[in-house]
Amino acid sequence: MSRYDLAVTHDWEYDADFVRLVEEAARARGLSTLLIPPAEAARALGEFRAGGLDFGVLLDRGAGASPEFVALQALARERGRDVVDGLDQLRWASDKATMHLELLSAGVRTPYTLILPAFAVQPAIPLAAAGLAPLGAPFVIKPANTTGGSLGVIADAAGLDDVLAARKTYPADKYLLQEKVVPLVRNGRRYWFRGFYVLGEVHLTWWDDRTHIYAELGSDEAAAEGLAAVYGIVRTIARVSRLRFFSTEVAKDAAGRLLVVDYVNEICDMRLRSAHADGVPDTVVARIADRIAAHAAGAAAPLRPPEEG
Repeated sequence: MSRYDLAVTHDWEYDADFVRLVEEAARARGLSTLLIPPAEAARALGEFRAGGLDFGVLLDRGAGASPEFVALQALARERGRDVVDGLDQLRWASDKATMHLELLSAGVRTPYTLILPAFAVQPAIPLAAAGLAPLGAPFVIKPANTTGGSLGVIADAAGLDDVLAARKTYPADKYLLQEKVVPLVRNGRRYWFRGFYVLGEVHLTWWDDRTHIYAELGSDEAAAEGLAAVYGIVRTIARVSRLRFFSTEVAKDAAGRLLVVDYVNEICDMRLRSAHADGVPDTVVARIADRIAAHAAGAAAPLRPPEEG
């Protein structure tokens, strides 16, 4: 039997650098790693089924991209292997309408939001222009489950006509109408943040919602800026979403409110800043990769990231 400490399924070409860093971090800890691209999925599944292949931890970056990936994850969970993260968890956490209600129940502040049923389920809804007034103008329209690269999002909706048109774009999906958050701007910096949660650790970055450019945000700077509470917000989202690896977006507005703007990015984009202008800082990606390797090594407790002090 071939046994590996860590197996990684992956199917996105831009994930190559991140997967490489995970493999290097695992190797530095003396671990064996098996990388499974789509072309190897059927072979890996067959060997795992037959008992010729095994692994301790499965990091699923394929997220159900092929029937073989789905079957491999299902069998891994059936056999008690550690899967980060399960497809049922990913699907549940990816529903923005569900997450909105769950986060509100957990005390997390979000933009003012209206949730509309799917057009296919309820074509006519009792919504008048006056009902949109609390959202302000412009407001944001988001499909609840159609995700990826702001797919289906209308960032500057003006009224009922926009709502009606949006609901027909993805008629099987619920929709969220949200207050448009305008972040505090100070010293040329927009107070919009992306937090990464990985197996007990929280890593924060500045993230410009207009340019999509990242910058590192350490604990000292976070404390100086009055942002230490963001760490707790990300941990609460982890508890609510039941995910162990995701990213989220939090903004601080001019009134000082910390609002969770984009609840859960369940398969977070880990492209490197050194290769992509809008990528994640390389040092942050490297720390995340090392945390995954540490988890695979069987670390007894989550490591504390440098930025949490």
